[in-house]
Amino acid sequence: MTDLAESVESMEQLAVVWRAMVLDRDPGADVRDLPGIAVRWADCRFAFWNCVTLTDVGADAELLGRRLSRAADIMRSKKHPGFLWLFEDLLDDEARSTLRTAAERAGLQHAFSGTGMAGDLLPVPEPVHPDLTFVRVTTDEQVRAYADLNSRGYGFPLAEGRDGLVGSTLWKNEVYACLGMRGDTPVACAATVEAEGRLFVLLVATDPQWQRRGYGEAVTRKALYEGFRATGLTRATLHATAAGTPVYPRIGFRPNSPIHFYGLRG
Repeated sequence: MTDLAESVESMEQLAVVWRAMVLDRDPGADVRDLPGIAVRWADCRFAFWNCVTLTDVGADAELLGRRLSRAADIMRSKKHPGFLWLFEDLLDDEARSTLRTAAERAGLQHAFSGTGMAGDLLPVPEPVHPDLTFVRVTTDEQVRAYADLNSRGYGFPLAEGRDGLVGSTLWKNEVYACLGMRGDTPVACAATVEAEGRLFVLLVATDPQWQRRGYGEAVTRKALYEGFRATGLTRATLHATAAGTPVYPRIGFRPNSPIHFYGLRG
């Protein structure tokens, strides 16, 4: 794949996976595909399930401005806050140079950045970590533990992560979600899900008090291992936060587009 093709793939994987995730959270969720904008908004307290992304390829500065304004209007119409995910490589050079001012003009503020990644890297060996055992998420209690690890890892109140995941049947049956356990304590988590011929890695988190011990990488390898064993898929994709960006190339992922996350200006 060319770099641009992988960046388009990254955006499309978000749209596909998030549609399933937000409809699992609320069958009446807003999953419209508008000109140049994909809405994937559960309107719940878990901000990651409230998502808008721009889908044009090669947008110029004028089109970017219009799309950002429309995206911000959609976000303002919702009860709960969320993020606009913007894949930088899908903009032309002029649009990239005006992105900061265009976002400010639309009433958006930059929250954090990440990177799209992909690789034809499967299968991977079944992982082993001297501190951990691995458990596949199949019970309501394990889903809650998974939600709580994401809340701690990303700095959300516990109630917000639970509002996104607790009660899900998808996460117990169709998502290959894994917990890394130190004894009886869940300390890290990662999941993969099938998405248009790929395994998409999502919601990787480590409890802050157990970070920098290789737990996130180990549990990600376990989720990839379980996903491959069930599906036979050999290509994987993900969206890495800044903290995760150095980790995933060790597994075989290659970066593509920078991703910028925007919220509404307060």
